[in-house]
Amino acid sequence: MSARLPVFVKHDLDGFFGLFIDNLVQLLLIVALCENLCGMRGTEGARLLYQMILPGAAVSILAGNLAYAWQAHWLAKKEGRSDVTALPYGINTPSLLIYIFFVMVPVFQKTGSADQAWKMGLIACLGSGIIEFLGSFVAEQIRRRTPRAALLSTLAGIAVGFIAMKFCLEIFERPLVAMLPFAVIMITYFARVPFPWGIPGGLVAVVLGTACAWLLPYVVPVSWGQIAMNPEAVTAAWAMRGFYLPTFVGNQIWELLRQPDEWIGFLSVIVPMGLFNVIGSLQNIESAEAAGDRFPTAPSLAINGLGTISAALFGSCFPTTIYIGHPGWKGLGARAGYSTLNGLAVTAICLTGTVALINSVVPMQAGIAIVLWIGIIITAQAFQATPNDHAPAVAVGLFPAIAAWGQTVMTGAFFVAGGLTIQVVLDKYPLTEVNGFLIHGLLLMERGYIFTCMILAAISALLIDRKFFSAAVWSAVGALCAGIGLTHAYQIQGNNVDYLFCFAQPNAGARPFHATGIAVGYLLFALVFIAFGYYCRRHPHLTKLEH
Repeated sequence: MSARLPVFVKHDLDGFFGLFIDNLVQLLLIVALCENLCGMRGTEGARLLYQMILPGAAVSILAGNLAYAWQAHWLAKKEGRSDVTALPYGINTPSLLIYIFFVMVPVFQKTGSADQAWKMGLIACLGSGIIEFLGSFVAEQIRRRTPRAALLSTLAGIAVGFIAMKFCLEIFERPLVAMLPFAVIMITYFARVPFPWGIPGGLVAVVLGTACAWLLPYVVPVSWGQIAMNPEAVTAAWAMRGFYLPTFVGNQIWELLRQPDEWIGFLSVIVPMGLFNVIGSLQNIESAEAAGDRFPTAPSLAINGLGTISAALFGSCFPTTIYIGHPGWKGLGARAGYSTLNGLAVTAICLTGTVALINSVVPMQAGIAIVLWIGIIITAQAFQATPNDHAPAVAVGLFPAIAAWGQTVMTGAFFVAGGLTIQVVLDKYPLTEVNGFLIHGLLLMERGYIFTCMILAAISALLIDRKFFSAAVWSAVGALCAGIGLTHAYQIQGNNVDYLFCFAQPNAGARPFHATGIAVGYLLFALVFIAFGYYCRRHPHLTKLEH
C-alpha cells in the first residue's frame, strides 16, 4: 500500500459538509447569542462580532485544521498507509455555551458593557487554552486518577440543562421551522440511514429548515410557531460584507489580567471547563485509535491548546476542540482533505463578514437540532462509557448541574418580572420555596456546580468500588473548594448572584452566604470514609465486590 496520503479524495467532500455544517452552526450560535444576550448590537456590537470575534475564530480554526491535516499525512507516511483520517476539529460547543451563559452574560448584566463582556470572554478562552496546552503533558495521569463517571457525568449535566434542554424548548417553540430538521437529524443519527447520493444529513436539515422559514409564512400564520424572516435584514447583512483581518488583542487581555478582582471569580468556570476539554479531547483521540488511526497524545492535545490560545489572542472568546465522531468521518471515506477544506471555508466566511449574511438567511432554529444531538450524545455517553456499576454515580453527578439550570431559569424569571428581587425574598424568609424547591438551595448548588458535579460523582464511584480512602481524598477536595468559596458560597445583590471567596469582603448591600458549614460537612464525609476504610481493612472480606 502506498505511504502517500492524497491531498484530496472524493469522499473528503462528504466529510467536509458534515464538519462545515457543525462549525457553521457554532458561528450562527455565536452571532445569535452574543447579539441577544451580550449586547453586541449596533455599530460597536458589529465591530466586536465581525471584526474581532469571528476573525479570531478563523485564526484558530484554520491553524488547527491545517495542523491536523498535516498530522494525518505524517502518520500515513510513518505507518506506510493511505487510509488515515485527520482528527475532526472546530469550535467547542459546550465551552461556547458555558462561557456565554456563565462568563459573558453575567458581566454584561453587571456592567451593561458588551466590550467588557467580550474581554472577559477572552480571559476565559485564554485560560482554557493554557490549561489545554499544559494538560497535553499530563492528560494520561489525570485520566487514570479520576473516575470516568466523575468527568462524564459533569458534562452530561451541562448537556441536559444548558445544551439539550434549551434547544429542545426552542424546537417546540418554533415547530414549523425546527421540527422538520429535527426529524432529519433523528434519521441521520438515530436510524443511521444515509440520504440519497450521500448528501450529509446536517446539510439537508439546514436547507429544509431555511426553506420552511422563508416559505411557510405565506401559507400559515406566524402564531403557529413560524419565524417571520426579514428580507431587509438580508440587505443590511449584504452591506456588511468586507474583508476583516484578525487583530492581535494581547494588550487588552493583559490590561484585564492586571485586575485579578475582575476575573478571579470565573476560575470556577474556566478551570474545570479547561480540564474537561483536555479529557474530552483525550477520549476522542482514543476513539480515533479504536478506529485504526493512532495519533500521539501530547502533540494532538497541544495543537488543540495552541489553537484555543491563538483564538483568544486574536479576539475570539471561544475555545476549540477535537470533535467527537472521527470513526464516522473515517467510515465516510474522508482522509485529510476534509479538514483542510473546512479550515479554508470557515476562514473565508469569517474574514469576509459572510456570517452576517448567512445569519440573516438561515434561522438558528434550522440548525439547532444538530446541537441538540450533541447534548444527547454527551448525556448518553456518560452512561455508556462508564462501568454499569457506576451508573448511580453518573446520576448523582447530574444533580448539581440540573440545580444550576433551575437557578438560571429562576433568576431570569425574576429579571423579567421586574418586581421583587431574589435578595428581597430571601431577606424576608430564607427558606422560601418555588413550587417546592428552595431558592437558597438552588443558589448554593449552582455556585461552582461543575466542581460539585465532579466531586459527588467521584465520591460515589469510588464508594461503589469500595475505595474508601480515595473517596475521603475527594471529600477533602470538596471541603477545600467549599471553604475557599469555589463552590456553594455566594453573595446576592438584587437578582445578581456573584462568587464569595473566603478572602474577600461581600459587596456593600449584598446578602452573603459563606459555605463553611458545607465544608465541615465534606470533612465529616472524609472522617466517616476513613473510619470505615480502617474497619474494612480489619475485615477484608467486606471489600470483596460482588458481581
